[in-house]
Amino acid sequence: MNWRLKIRHVTGYKYAGTVSASYNEARLTPLTLPWQTTLFSQVEVTPGAATYRYHDYWATQVTAFDLHRPHQQLRVVSSSLVEVTPPPTPSLSLDWAALGTSAVLDAQAEFLACSRLTSVSAALAEDAWSAVGAAAPARFAEAVCHWVRDAVAYVPGSTGVQTSAQEAWDLRKGVCQDIAHLTVGLLRARGIPARYVSGYLHPKVEAEVGETVAGQSHAWVEWWAGEWTGFDPTNGVPVGPRHVVVARGRDYDDVPPLRGVYHGAPSKHLGVTVEITRLA
Repeated sequence: MNWRLKIRHVTGYKYAGTVSASYNEARLTPLTLPWQTTLFSQVEVTPGAATYRYHDYWATQVTAFDLHRPHQQLRVVSSSLVEVTPPPTPSLSLDWAALGTSAVLDAQAEFLACSRLTSVSAALAEDAWSAVGAAAPARFAEAVCHWVRDAVAYVPGSTGVQTSAQEAWDLRKGVCQDIAHLTVGLLRARGIPARYVSGYLHPKVEAEVGETVAGQSHAWVEWWAGEWTGFDPTNGVPVGPRHVVVARGRDYDDVPPLRGVYHGAPSKHLGVTVEITRLA
């Protein structure tokens, strides 16, 4: 079943004084994929600024803008209309021997190397593999997602954007970003290419058409066992029409919704508001 979703995402910064200049990148525009079509997208900036768009190395659409006049607040509003269908079921599933060939290791090297945010200890990796047991790569990957979900409590506000997978594990709690980082790290440690995905999730499985709800900026994972497969370990479900992909990368540092540098007084994040309306 197709879902048509209208998304409004508000973010930005408030400064303790006057800022004379800032340089910013926003990754807030949903991608167009074989199962996801962005019908409309717009990023508005206050104070007003000229914007330009480009696709970064990871194929994410970036809206860049500079402000060269005094301002005390930066507000960014992204509006999108997206139609999503359930992603197709992968038809190709490699075995462990095929995943270990030099061709795969070379092609997927960036999604096999662990970063600071996704690195896990050898002891943790062994515990996960022992708990999951022997299985083909695709089934193993899904089992790891469920294992992480069972082991790490979802506790909003318990961690920050720079919390690593290992730190979240040590706490046994985190947010969707931490659960995705931890899952990615465990999969890579076992030799399964995995990438971090950011986007939106409509919170209601049976959403009413026309109802606007408080949505979520969300994170999940995709692994590669011949084809890319998306799974949401925080909720323990395959990626479906409630999920809207905005960006993919090695970890959160590749996909932040808003990033920039500025000259002036200290800043405070305005927070994030996401509203999602199911239109069909």
